[in-house]
Amino acid sequence: MEEKTLSIIKPDGVRKNLIGEVIKRFEENGLIPVAMKMLHLTKKEAEGFYAVHKGKPFYDSLTTFMSSGPIVVMILKGENAIELNRKLMGATNPEEAEEGTIRRQYGDNIEQNIVHGSDAPETAETEIVYFFNSLEVCSRP
Repeated sequence: MEEKTLSIIKPDGVRKNLIGEVIKRFEENGLIPVAMKMLHLTKKEAEGFYAVHKGKPFYDSLTTFMSSGPIVVMILKGENAIELNRKLMGATNPEEAEEGTIRRQYGDNIEQNIVHGSDAPETAETEIVYFFNSLEVCSRP
């Protein structure tokens, strides 16, 4: 089933100059970017995006990290895009991620792990509208 998912290259991925590598990995595996932009979240914007985690022990450090530098947000389209994106990213903790995944290869720790991806269709829908309006999404074959 063709679907869309949100992907974020986190501040550590941008700092490490991995934008092209991450996008290349997605494209080589059938995920097509249909919207993309770079932005620098404020702490408040990061808190809004990660509101589902409010009250958890890692919430403050995560939102501080996500507002520490530019990020690249994109919508990826493809067959089973959510599942495929999560497979390419690897486990949240780079030490537990499979060899060859983005997080295993480039991540430093459970928080600074290069990328974020939606975990379900409902989450993808919510996350996509947090960053993009309908005019920013292109239709591509």
